[in-house]
Amino acid sequence: MTTASFSSYELSTPMVSHPQSNDRTLALRRPPSVSSRSTTTRRHRSNRSHHGGSSYSPQNEFPNFAHSGDVEIIISAEGQEKRYLLHRLILAQSSGFFEAGTSEEWSRAQAQTQSPITGHGQDRSLTRIGEEEEATSQGGRPNFPATLSGQRLRWKYELDWGNQEDEMPVLVQKPPTSSIFGGDQAPRPPPVRNKPTPPSNGFFRSISAMQSAIHIPQASPLTNPDNDTIRDYDNLFRIFYNFSPSLDGINIAEAYIQCKSLLALADMYDALEVVGPRIDHHLLQFQSRLWKQIAKYPPSYLKLGYLARSKVIFSEALVHVVGQWPSGSSQLRNLPDSVLELIEDKVDELQDLKAKIEGRLFRLTLTTARGERVTPTHYLEWTAISLFRQWLAENTTPPPPPVPKTQTPENRRSAPLPPQPPAPNTGKIYRLIGSGGSSYLGHEELKRFMKIRPDDYTRESMKKFEKRMDEIKNLAKEIVKPLTRNNLELDLGRDGGGLGYLTCTRIEEADYPW
Repeated sequence: MTTASFSSYELSTPMVSHPQSNDRTLALRRPPSVSSRSTTTRRHRSNRSHHGGSSYSPQNEFPNFAHSGDVEIIISAEGQEKRYLLHRLILAQSSGFFEAGTSEEWSRAQAQTQSPITGHGQDRSLTRIGEEEEATSQGGRPNFPATLSGQRLRWKYELDWGNQEDEMPVLVQKPPTSSIFGGDQAPRPPPVRNKPTPPSNGFFRSISAMQSAIHIPQASPLTNPDNDTIRDYDNLFRIFYNFSPSLDGINIAEAYIQCKSLLALADMYDALEVVGPRIDHHLLQFQSRLWKQIAKYPPSYLKLGYLARSKVIFSEALVHVVGQWPSGSSQLRNLPDSVLELIEDKVDELQDLKAKIEGRLFRLTLTTARGERVTPTHYLEWTAISLFRQWLAENTTPPPPPVPKTQTPENRRSAPLPPQPPAPNTGKIYRLIGSGGSSYLGHEELKRFMKIRPDDYTRESMKKFEKRMDEIKNLAKEIVKPLTRNNLELDLGRDGGGLGYLTCTRIEEADYPW
């Protein structure tokens, strides 16, 4: 046969797949060469797809660590399924749920309820890991469970939706199968490190280019971002492996819903210490939009900040909650007692501070040139002080209840109580006092007051009256400074941003309830 015949035969003859031997599971055998001479055509085919062939090498990247993973997790929701093959070491470090579920005691109890392990065939997928137990126990890392009957433990979890519609789905441990782990040969344990290294960008670029050129169908459907359950579990495991979660970075309202759902899931699996910082980092990227959103819904963000252990979000929401207390108190019933006690303590501190400031304002007075307090004999000065005190009393105390109409004894018992008058907007009043000048008791209002007695109204008396009133305002401005401080990240501006409550509550480092 000529050389041309050999080349024609070589290109027309299909490649024949050969079964792999049990002792070398991951070795890739090449088909026998027809020609003893190697050609350049075969030398540069390292990126050729083996989809569907026996020489396909499974990936060892998130979410499928086919070579080193020992925990299989199956998430099923609304007809969709997402499979994970992860490391017990990483899961146990990140979640108290997985640390307990894969512990020595729990694994021994699970093994006693299963059929005896023969040590042959597919049952050999449960192989021994006692060798790694001592190595992984150093440095505070969780230990691998002890060996049972000389076999390696593997774990499998499936999402159980329960029998009731309103029941929260939870991962349930199932007897492991050998199909996903592949054959009798046990995979290597994960390396001893805190987190696996992220995959290289070149790997994903080569895979994407190969798929776009050859149009290879996906082995499993991609996660549907519209499915909240699959999205939350995927984000949870991504955070465990130090990947960024897939959260909305444009719409802060949607981002809040996603973060709240993810935190609830992390709380259920005892993983708040790992998930919380990721949520905190994502929400703080919104900056001013986040502060405005917290001002609209402070109780909701107070819960979120507590779960995420976010000092910035928690303190921002707490200042709003304390300032407008008791409004919104009904939305805080599910919070721990430590948070409720903190709110009550801060409310008491704010009330005590307001009482001290109000007392000093009502005792405020002027002095004469000799340093004596003014008396009614100093008519203009005494009138200015009286007008200021009257204005302060009207704006810082609730109005009296309406006088009830005359009722007969028959309908007096069934008559409803008159509605309570609304609480005064003290935050706005103290900010007016803190701004001083003509923000309150301006020129026109003082002029109308002086014209009540036309005999006492002159241009000189009016100037003197305004001058003495400015002295009172300057003294009051210094007194109310502790109440007009803004401890929010939100910029309130000179008018207080339209908030009707005080934002001077200060959160110390020792106040955080975690």
